[in-house]
Amino acid sequence: MKNQIYPCLWFDGQAKAAADYYCSIFPNSKITAHNPMVTTFELNEKKFMGLNGGPLYKFSPATSFVIDCETQEEIDFYWEKLGNGGVYNQCGWLDDKFGISWQIVPSILGKLMSDPEKAPRVMQAFMQMKKFDIEKLLNA
Repeated sequence: MKNQIYPCLWFDGQAKAAADYYCSIFPNSKITAHNPMVTTFELNEKKFMGLNGGPLYKFSPATSFVIDCETQEEIDFYWEKLGNGGVYNQCGWLDDKFGISWQIVPSILGKLMSDPEKAPRVMQAFMQMKKFDIEKLLNA
């Protein structure tokens, strides 16, 4: 038996609007079902559920979605698209206009941070950044 695991995101009446917004940003994305209470959708072929649960609960950075980016162009794209109408934070984090936290991270960061000689300089560099700059990290 295959048990699929996927996130359920609690919205205050904005599940369909959020699903439409995210599907417009991510490739291979679509809304798969919608009713007044629940919208199910896929982002880059990963399943999500949006629940119109009301104002009781809010999103927080305690849960975030990480986007692993190969290029600066990808970082720039997701940073601008997801951050539009939201809040840009430090170290590649942002909160989108629905309050969901995202980390827009260069895929090379793990390799740079595993180099004991380079890691402190890389960390010093990215602690000064909001949006990651791959060139600056490589030159740290």
